[in-house]
Amino acid sequence: MAGSPFAAREFIAAKDARTLARELLMLSQDEFSAAFKGSPMKRAKLRGLQRNAAVALRNVGTTDDLAALEAGRSQEHALVCEHAESARRRIEAYDNAGARTDVA
Repeated sequence: MAGSPFAAREFIAAKDARTLARELLMLSQDEFSAAFKGSPMKRAKLRGLQRNAAVALRNVGTTDDLAALEAGRSQEHALVCEHAESARRRIEAYDNAGARTDVA
């Protein structure tokens, strides 16, 4: 599907959910605009995708994802900050309980 409007953007192609979530949380507005220029993904806006990324990491993240969540916690949008903090707390709770630290 090379050249197809339905082909995956280079930014998201061949990435697993955790990798993509980490990268979205650390993405700047300028990087987002360049990566998704002319794409319907821009309708979700960066803050919406970052919120979704934090939710994904809350569900499947590990301690390896804490740095990205910290980046999410420093965002200017409260929705992203709140979800990133929630994900961090859940991952740390699982880690302290000795569970779910090796999820792929």
